[in-house]
Amino acid sequence: MKFQYGKQDWKTFERGEENCYLMTNGLGGFSSLSMIASCSRGDQAVLMACTHSPNHRYNMVHRLEETLELGDMPYPFKRVFLSSQDFQCHEKRENGYGLQTGFSYEDYPVWTYLTEGVEVVRTLALMQGRNVVGVSYRIRNRSQHAVTLRVRPHLQFVPKGQRLSVGQEFLFAENRITSNGQTLFLRTNGVCQEIPTQYHEDLYYQDDVKDGKMALGRTAVNHEIYFTVEQGQEESLEIVYGMEENLPHMTEILQNVSDHRKNLQERFHDETARALAASADQFISYRESTRQKTILAGFPFFEDWGRDTMIALVGCCLSTGQYDTAQSILRTFMAHCRRGLMPNLFPEGTQAPAYNTVDAALLFILAVYEYLRRTGDNVFVRQAYPVMQDIIRWYAKGTDYGIHMDQDGLISAGQGYDQVTWMDVRVEDILPTPRHGKPVEINAYWYNALRIMEELSRGQTRETGKQSREGQFQDEIDYGAMADRVYAVFETLYWNPEKECLRDVISGTAADNQVRCNQIWAVSLPFSLLSREKEIQVVEAVYRKLYTPVGLRTLAPEDDQFHPFYGGAQLDRDLAYHQGTVWTFPLGGYYLAYLKVHDYSRQAKAYVKEQLRGIETALREGCVAQLPEIYDGGNPVSSKGCFAQAWSVGEILRVYEVLEHV
Repeated sequence: MKFQYGKQDWKTFERGEENCYLMTNGLGGFSSLSMIASCSRGDQAVLMACTHSPNHRYNMVHRLEETLELGDMPYPFKRVFLSSQDFQCHEKRENGYGLQTGFSYEDYPVWTYLTEGVEVVRTLALMQGRNVVGVSYRIRNRSQHAVTLRVRPHLQFVPKGQRLSVGQEFLFAENRITSNGQTLFLRTNGVCQEIPTQYHEDLYYQDDVKDGKMALGRTAVNHEIYFTVEQGQEESLEIVYGMEENLPHMTEILQNVSDHRKNLQERFHDETARALAASADQFISYRESTRQKTILAGFPFFEDWGRDTMIALVGCCLSTGQYDTAQSILRTFMAHCRRGLMPNLFPEGTQAPAYNTVDAALLFILAVYEYLRRTGDNVFVRQAYPVMQDIIRWYAKGTDYGIHMDQDGLISAGQGYDQVTWMDVRVEDILPTPRHGKPVEINAYWYNALRIMEELSRGQTRETGKQSREGQFQDEIDYGAMADRVYAVFETLYWNPEKECLRDVISGTAADNQVRCNQIWAVSLPFSLLSREKEIQVVEAVYRKLYTPVGLRTLAPEDDQFHPFYGGAQLDRDLAYHQGTVWTFPLGGYYLAYLKVHDYSRQAKAYVKEQLRGIETALREGCVAQLPEIYDGGNPVSSKGCFAQAWSVGEILRVYEVLEHV
């Protein structure tokens, strides 16, 4: 699916910085610039390399300064910017966007510029599996004189999020630049020459200002590349940068990217679903510490987290048919399960994993079940089964963070300042969204995990009803009886007759009766906890109170704790994060629940397909072809937070999978 934009989309410099692209390399590295090829935030880059996958990222080539020289000196000679970049002194702003006539993105971004009979088409691509980026400029010179394109890469060579030190030394050799312990190689068919190192102190980042972060950046320039095209000629300049000496040609990079993306889209007919399948793969990365695959939660901020991985895995891996990748990720979590808990954050170096999540382990069981339904791979499930047993046993008898099964059979979790559900913000001693007790979605996961274990212990799956060829699992736990206990009390305890929906938590506090999106997972999951009548009431209540075309609100607007706006200082953002802010990923659960309660009828599918137009348009805003983390709760028109979020893409992709294959 090609996303195309024209000059009306960057009527002003500020509007041109509203949208960006993202390319990742499967190692944790990425490339991201705005639609006008500027850096609107400090963590954008032409090449953000990853030296130790997936989190040791270095901002190597931050941006490209590009000028086009028309004619011969001294007269008639004219120099114009093709590049765009803002500075603290706005008079220094590079306004190449004024010459920009087009921007498109499919497998990689392409920009088009036109001035005085000269057309320049810039293409930028990031190679899969390597810290290599290529940029080409196709120059069609229909003017009456020769033209010269001059490119000056602005370098940083610092870890992502850090600022270039004053006076940091950059050394230039024939085909390499060295600084701060890092070496960057280059190849080009243009003329490359060293220049005295120049430091640019005041790059201005519009998006960082909005997020309350450092607004200014610093870069260094120590070489330039120029390329001349005579009158009436069409030629191409190519520049390739990478963290390896033997660099490929641009044609190899483009073929590598196109081949990789094409293989991901074959399971879908819908054009939007095919685009999402390619976008989902952007989050999958190799992790050196485990030597397995992982899922990065979001760009440009987040790393790989257990909860996010377990939610995103089904859509990003299973819906796209990447079963080996899914199994690799699941095996990593199996190896790190401790006291029935899955890591929420994986270690770097000698650091120990963090296990502060109640949902990741239960979601692991659901993910294994979804894997089995799609693959029939009983061999892997038999290997995973002891880990799943261990999770149930520890949850039943009690483990860390106050996680335990209460006398009524429900799971209680959270204690002190530990926030262990996905609504996990803590600001020192402030818990903006306290959910200690029995959260509704956790007990929906718990019930489904027990029913899954009941099926597996009988050696059959709900999908086929057939006995496993491997025979029955031998297990002394009566999972069915445990599930029956949960089922017997769930509806009674959680149903709020006044609001005709489910309570968010059982804690004995005012938070119990807040209307939140977490209840939708009690309906969308495979094993039902409610009567069909009440399931429909939940779906309708969520629609009335929380639904938007781009996500679900985390709190109903009539609640006195509702925050309509997300932004400003860090404290203001934390206090709004789960207090009404719209999140995209629960929207997948809503659509799956709607389809379920309407028996996946043709009419229901047609309705959901119609509603998904909101997602189709969302793919054009923010990060092109991606879905973001969040939107404002009041008027959700601009994406916020991470501009690309794994579980947002994965959960919506699951909906498209059901629309096409169920």
